[in-house]
Amino acid sequence: MADAGENELSFLSQITDVLKSIDKESPDVNQKMKELKIKLEKAREFVDKMPGIQCSKTEQLKQIDILRNQLTYKTELLEKYKKSDQFDLNH
Repeated sequence: MADAGENELSFLSQITDVLKSIDKESPDVNQKMKELKIKLEKAREFVDKMPGIQCSKTEQLKQIDILRNQLTYKTELLEKYKKSDQFDLNH
């Protein structure tokens, strides 16, 4: 998804094309502007569909903290079970 996201949110080449067209007073400026507008609309739709986008930064940070605590707890449990005699992982 990262590659698709990077592609959806990459505007530099199209902006450069528009600026070159304007600089050259090219008749295809309107077409290049329409293409850029379409790409911006697709990017907006892409961003709106991203998970967590509806949450505030504070909520996202709280969720990250919760997940980190869960990870720490579960990692500690795994280490505890690995060291216990109940589970012999060597066989």
